[in-house]
Amino acid sequence: QVQVEESGGGLVQAGGSLRLSCTASGQFVRYSSWFRQSPGQEREFVAAIRRNGGHEYYADSVKGRFTISKDNSKNAVYLQMNSLRPEDTAVYYCAAGTGTILSAIRSPAGYNYWGQGTQVTVSS
Repeated sequence: QVQVEESGGGLVQAGGSLRLSCTASGQFVRYSSWFRQSPGQEREFVAAIRRNGGHEYYADSVKGRFTISKDNSKNAVYLQMNSLRPEDTAVYYCAAGTGTILSAIRSPAGYNYWGQGTQVTVSS
C-alpha cells in the first residue's frame, strides 16, 4: 500500500504562482505524477517524474510554466506552477505508480495510487 497526500492548493490571480506538495509513502514508487480535472472534463496529465534519475515529463499546455521536482529522502514530489492562467483551474491530483512503465506515464491507468486532490483556482 502507498499513502498519497497532497497539499498547497488555493486561490491565486492570473500570472501568480502556487506550489503543490505530495508525499507518497509505503512502497517504492517508480513514477510520481500530477493530473488535473475540471468539472465535466476527463482527468488530464500535467507532469511526471521518475524516482530514479529524475527524468521529467510535461504536458504541452504547462511546459515552460510548471516544474515538477522530488525529494527522495522525504518521499515527496512538488509541482511549482508559475504564470498561472484561468484555464489552469482544476482539482489537482498526485498519482503514484509502483509499476508504471514509460509508455503509460501520461495515462491515469498507469498509476495505482491517488491522493484526494487539491483545488487550484486561478482568477482572471
